[in-house]
Amino acid sequence: MDKLLQEQEKFKAIFQNASLGILVIDQSGNIMLANDFLMKEFGYSEPGELVGKKMEVLIPPRYRHQHVHDRDQFIEHPSTRPMGIGRDLFGITKDGKEIPVEISLSNYKDENGVFSIAFISDITPRIEAENILRQQRLQLAAMNKEMEALNEELEGKVEARTAALQETLAKLEASKDELSKALSKEKDLGDMKSAFVSMASHEFRTPLSTILSSASLLAKYKLTDEQDKRDKHVQRIKSSVFNLNNILNEFLSLGKIEDGKVSMHQSLFDVKDLVSQQINEMAEIFKTGQEVKYKHAGNPDVFLDEVLFKNILINLLSNAAKFSAENKPIFVATEVKNSILKFSVKDQGMGISKKDQTHLFEIFYRATNATNIPGTGLGLHIVAKYVEMMKGKIEIKSELDKGTEINLIFAQ
Repeated sequence: MDKLLQEQEKFKAIFQNASLGILVIDQSGNIMLANDFLMKEFGYSEPGELVGKKMEVLIPPRYRHQHVHDRDQFIEHPSTRPMGIGRDLFGITKDGKEIPVEISLSNYKDENGVFSIAFISDITPRIEAENILRQQRLQLAAMNKEMEALNEELEGKVEARTAALQETLAKLEASKDELSKALSKEKDLGDMKSAFVSMASHEFRTPLSTILSSASLLAKYKLTDEQDKRDKHVQRIKSSVFNLNNILNEFLSLGKIEDGKVSMHQSLFDVKDLVSQQINEMAEIFKTGQEVKYKHAGNPDVFLDEVLFKNILINLLSNAAKFSAENKPIFVATEVKNSILKFSVKDQGMGISKKDQTHLFEIFYRATNATNIPGTGLGLHIVAKYVEMMKGKIEIKSELDKGTEINLIFAQ
């Protein structure tokens, strides 16, 4: 018996001195026991203030109705578990102050019935600490946000200054490039002037000498039966004048191209009529037996720059006649299909070597086998510029002593 009393005293000491609140409740929800820690938590001084009362006296009024339902369910299906997982739980003190609590439930059964044990802790200090920590986190987040804003502002300033610096460097580089281009252009201009003087002194002298000598000889043929001799010299004069006119036109065209004064003016025209008419107008330049064979396929109407196309045609026909021998035909063809114009001029002349073909469109360049034939070296350079302006393509097929074929393609 003494041992039992000792155990009871020991249990009572543990119960009363526990560092958390403990309630023992019967199956009707009545408080049977409350330890000192719990009474202190809730502001009670005597056990009689709680013992015998419904445990809802410790719960805020707004939660009491729901708690009665939850308590009855727990009593029907008792188990050991923490209470209120995922929810905020509150208790109410004697003086009506709500406090946040954490509750764990257990149960036991004896001859007097089923009893529930609630272990209750006031978690106000923890909540306050969590609130302080949350506030500190919010402050830290605000500081981080402010720092990010400052950092973005700083990055923006750095980026703006970097962009300004890059712009300045780009302008300096552009100025450097412009200066280099200007110097290069000045050098090219000097080279062109030298080439022009050298070429002009030869190319202008030859036709002018021909015109002068033919004009002098014309005066000697006064008899009627000498008309064929007069016609021969008249033909030589016409051909020389045409050559001079071509040379002047080439230089004028080159000057306009270099100055950017050549612009596109597209219009609808009959390419078949244009080519046929130009062949007839250039009859004086063709050598004896140089028959031009022209054929066209498809709709003759094209939408291109008529003036530029005509200049291209004149250059290519002049070259074909110049670099072909007498009695050698010249083939010209145009074809319009699916809004594409294909134009070709083919001769059976001296041809162009593979090495020369790579430089053929350079200004003042003349093939090595054409140095003894009059020419400025500008014709194909101008043709290439015009084709580029008209967004066309140019292709050359040539073989020494077998002739040259130049093909142009224009999309309308």
